[in-house]
Amino acid sequence: MSTTLWIIIAGAVATYLTRIGGYLVISRFENIHPRVEAGLNAVPAAVLTTLVAPAALTAGPAEWAALIVTALVSLRGGLMAMFLAGAAVLILARQFVG
Repeated sequence: MSTTLWIIIAGAVATYLTRIGGYLVISRFENIHPRVEAGLNAVPAAVLTTLVAPAALTAGPAEWAALIVTALVSLRGGLMAMFLAGAAVLILARQFVG
């Protein structure tokens, strides 16, 4: 097997173990404190921010246009409309703007 395949397998195993580990830890408690639950609910937004912020800081005009359109569509449209609009603007802007 190639090294790349072993890296992919190791990443999959590590991801599975962290997910099942978190589940096993939380499942041991009968009641979860509301602050803990609020903190866990905030994790997806925090992860998304850590992915988007570095790209936004080093982005060019095409990426900024897609980010602005995505933000505007998110105010009125649904999640799928937001993703599709952002992707379409990014593809078109990269094609024509550079």
